[in-house]
Amino acid sequence: MSGEIDLLAHRLRPARDQPEGALVLLHGRGTSELDLLPLLSELDPDRRLAGVTVRAPLELTPGGFHWYVSRAVGYPDHDTFHQTYARLALWLGALPDALGVPWSRTVLGGFSMGAVMSYALGLDDRRPAPAGVLALSGFIPTVEGFELDLSDRDGFPVAIGHGTHDPVISVQFARDAHQRLETAGARILYRESPMFHSIDPAFVHVLQNWLKDVVRQVPMSELS
Repeated sequence: MSGEIDLLAHRLRPARDQPEGALVLLHGRGTSELDLLPLLSELDPDRRLAGVTVRAPLELTPGGFHWYVSRAVGYPDHDTFHQTYARLALWLGALPDALGVPWSRTVLGGFSMGAVMSYALGLDDRRPAPAGVLALSGFIPTVEGFELDLSDRDGFPVAIGHGTHDPVISVQFARDAHQRLETAGARILYRESPMFHSIDPAFVHVLQNWLKDVVRQVPMSELS
């Protein structure tokens, strides 16, 4: 991978054979692209998909990598959010050529901060739509100068998972996202789990079939 794909550090887990699609995972606050690397194989054990994890561009106190400065949950810092959004958009734009998989067969997902950026990049109607969005323990961001048009998402696949005891990002954010996207007509897989700020292993198994179904919605002819 070269060119704009080098804007962000990343790890690739190749598909076993010709990829049927791709899965991009964005990590949470203060970790790196290594954090969700094992999740690629848990979500796609048959390795049907090309899997990529990517590192956030900001290295901030108290350590690790961040997608934006967080001052209030639900409201990312304006400057760092917009800077990261632009950089991540360029990186994602280079991904189809690098992987040989069209964006329409690529699922964009993440955990915590990574889920926030997945909502932002995956639901922005100014960009091509991915195959689906996977949001684990995150929220749809509210940022000055950034607004998502959720008026018409008929049938668009979104999977949302959140812990009911999450002390970092309240489960109410997941419920709000569910309501907004359901009103917009999105096809939602929703799961609340009696957990803290983490990923429910039982939901991961459910997501395996969801991923297969989502990438199969696009005709194989689009892989050419």
